[in-house]
Amino acid sequence: MHELLLRNARIIDPASGRDEVNDIAFADGRVADIGPGLEAGEVRDLSGHIVSPGLIDLHTHIYWGGTSLGVDPVAYAREAGATTLVDAGSAGAGNFHGFRAHVIEPSAPRIFAYLNISFAGIFGFSDEVMVGECGDFRLLEPEVCLEVAERHRDLIVGIKVRVGMAASEGRGVAPLDLALEVADELGLPVMCHLDHPPPSRLEVVSRLRPGDVMTHCFRPFPGAPARARDGAVREEIIAARERGVLFDIGHGAGSFGFVTAEAMLEAGFMPDCISSDVHTMSIRGPAYNLMVTLSKFLALGMPLNDVIAASSWGPARAIGKTELGTLEVGARGDATVMKLTSGEFSFMDVKGLERTSSEQLELEGMILDGRWWS
Repeated sequence: MHELLLRNARIIDPASGRDEVNDIAFADGRVADIGPGLEAGEVRDLSGHIVSPGLIDLHTHIYWGGTSLGVDPVAYAREAGATTLVDAGSAGAGNFHGFRAHVIEPSAPRIFAYLNISFAGIFGFSDEVMVGECGDFRLLEPEVCLEVAERHRDLIVGIKVRVGMAASEGRGVAPLDLALEVADELGLPVMCHLDHPPPSRLEVVSRLRPGDVMTHCFRPFPGAPARARDGAVREEIIAARERGVLFDIGHGAGSFGFVTAEAMLEAGFMPDCISSDVHTMSIRGPAYNLMVTLSKFLALGMPLNDVIAASSWGPARAIGKTELGTLEVGARGDATVMKLTSGEFSFMDVKGLERTSSEQLELEGMILDGRWWS
């Protein structure tokens, strides 16, 4: 007999192409079976609900208590519906051990991390103090970054670098080049943040390799991937996708604009990953959490199955953890339970522009390692 059975749910698993009303059972921490007539010790009727693979928020800042921008991962996961959280470079080589011991290991939701190329990680990010960690080249020591990443290979999924006027004080692409060198030695991808240039969008994306992640990919001008005057996707962005660069939303407090998003979606340029970039400022809005961020894409007309794919199988592939992000029998027993609620809803981007929708996703519960967790 199985341990947990969810009956009559709409099971949406983009990795396998499944979209059907059926029963799904969990046992021994994994997806055990899908189909009618199953039995289990615990049974929940989920008629009218959606069961997706456990959502993966690819861009979060959850070094709670260790960095000024970190939020509590457990409290956040309960709001976001994410069974797996990926921290986007909050910690660097100098403090990753604390992140591991005090936040990652005690957490019920899974946590993986991009290691920041900066020794101190993102150490000065708040309402009161804002210091770009890549603005001081004394903090960019590739040898120690490589050493710490090797030591924590079970948790490190790539190298994070932030460049731009805010993150690197306009020092160009040098921090990115160092991050790429470390990542190349590790055989791992880079996740790159670009805020206001310099460096330019062209300088950044032309350096990225297959599997590297360009986050904040639907940011407003300047640095937007589409021209405002005609909505055309810029040539360097198209070329990057063609060679296998991945594009992640990373909404945050300053990196998602409806005008850009509408142009990109109209051009057929879907994001590979939809993430929140949650931190102590964006959690107050306009990002709030992953569930709200996903609902914004429904408001923009992105199909539900594509939205779920970009928050499950897409990020699972980006971090090389394909035992997650799917409900195939034998996969890790993580799932997110949601309802598609009808009504009148309003959403805001980082520029204060609003869009309305007649539906939004609402979290109902989560399954972690085959057990109900909410």
